[in-house]
Amino acid sequence: LRVREALRASEPVEQVKVQGWVRSVRSQKEVLFLHINDGSSLESLQIVADPSLENRDLTFGSAVEVQGKLVKSPHKMQNMELKAETIRVVGPCDALLFPLKIKERHPLEYVRQFPHLRCRNNTLGSLLRIRSEATASIHSFFQDNGYVHIHTPIITSNDCEGAGELFQIGVSNEAKESAEKTHFFNVPAFLTVSGQLHLEVMAGAFMHVFTFGPTFRAENSQSRRHLAEFYMVEAELSFTESLVDIMQVMEDLFKTVTSTVLSKCPHDVELFHKYIAPGQKPENFVVPLIVIFKTFSFLLCSISYSEAVEILKQASQAFTFKPEWGCDLQTEHEKYLVKHCGEVPVFVINYPYDLKPFYMRDNEDGPQHTVAAVDLLVPGVGELCGGSLREERLSFLESRLQRLGLADTYQWYLDLRKFGSVPHGGFGMGFERYLQYILGVDNIKDVIPFPRFSHSCLL
Repeated sequence: LRVREALRASEPVEQVKVQGWVRSVRSQKEVLFLHINDGSSLESLQIVADPSLENRDLTFGSAVEVQGKLVKSPHKMQNMELKAETIRVVGPCDALLFPLKIKERHPLEYVRQFPHLRCRNNTLGSLLRIRSEATASIHSFFQDNGYVHIHTPIITSNDCEGAGELFQIGVSNEAKESAEKTHFFNVPAFLTVSGQLHLEVMAGAFMHVFTFGPTFRAENSQSRRHLAEFYMVEAELSFTESLVDIMQVMEDLFKTVTSTVLSKCPHDVELFHKYIAPGQKPENFVVPLIVIFKTFSFLLCSISYSEAVEILKQASQAFTFKPEWGCDLQTEHEKYLVKHCGEVPVFVINYPYDLKPFYMRDNEDGPQHTVAAVDLLVPGVGELCGGSLREERLSFLESRLQRLGLADTYQWYLDLRKFGSVPHGGFGMGFERYLQYILGVDNIKDVIPFPRFSHSCLL
């Protein structure tokens, strides 16, 4: 049995085998108590054994295999316990040298020094279970709503965002000599910053498509908000002319995944709110999360970019970056707007034309010229999702690409508008930022499995 299955058992079982790692050892004169965990739950399974089964290798951190009877526990704190008949130490552990110590609540900064061992820490174990459930829920949400999952390329020649913060692909030293005069792919190639443009290709044949994979940004920042490698959930919807349709999918995705995580990982989420974000009041996270996906509609709180700038200009708070129309909203601005709207998720729509990438649909308004773009801002984090209607009109797209000097580079993109183009739109959500929000974590590096290239430690 897995530990989770043993803890949930409703009836005793005569013969079971449980494998895992020792989380505590307590030897008394007449009884030996162990707690073992196999990663399937935050709670460990109590093992009750005869002291004669103890040996010197049975220490904190050691891997064991226990056989015996699963019985009802007399203690109120747990449902079942295992009466051991045999205990075999599969992998010993020197508890003195092991960096994680028994009964110590190690700070995240400490365990980040051991990326190869930190998954054995309770906090990281909870995080990985939450990530797993959230990942499965994201896929289920899209599958249940008729989306086709697309594996978009990781190596690409596209700079979707136009920011120029890309990791360029190079060959190893052994291959340099043969590649001196040419690129490996005959053109410069980069690690992807977004799968959006590839999804738009697929949206020309499928009504709804999505991708969920790694993306990369070469932004040389050591802040608590940035990662070189992170996961993005991206979707494209064909035959949609309304930004509200895109916003509704964002909202439904958020509510569905959050509901799943809170229902399937309640103890794991509680651990974060109790110990990792103790400075955050529980009502600022748990209560709004429950209310939001049951009763509150994000669409009720939607403001235009122009309205957002006016709110910021009238704020009594002093900002590091002065809010001006035509300038991007900074994180401090986004957090203030969320606070101004009552600490609930806020949609900001219709951004300046010159502020956004070429593929966003021209609103043809003036004198403040905007595009049909939307960002979803959430408490404590700022921007969580970003999306837009895509420019489906060939003449508009051709004109803008020519002005930007990109017409030749994106000729293939223009072809999508020449052959069966339809109104469409899409969005992307940063997965790690989503986890940051629902868990109240301050440092984004603490919601990834391996902080290998996070400027803090390498594996």
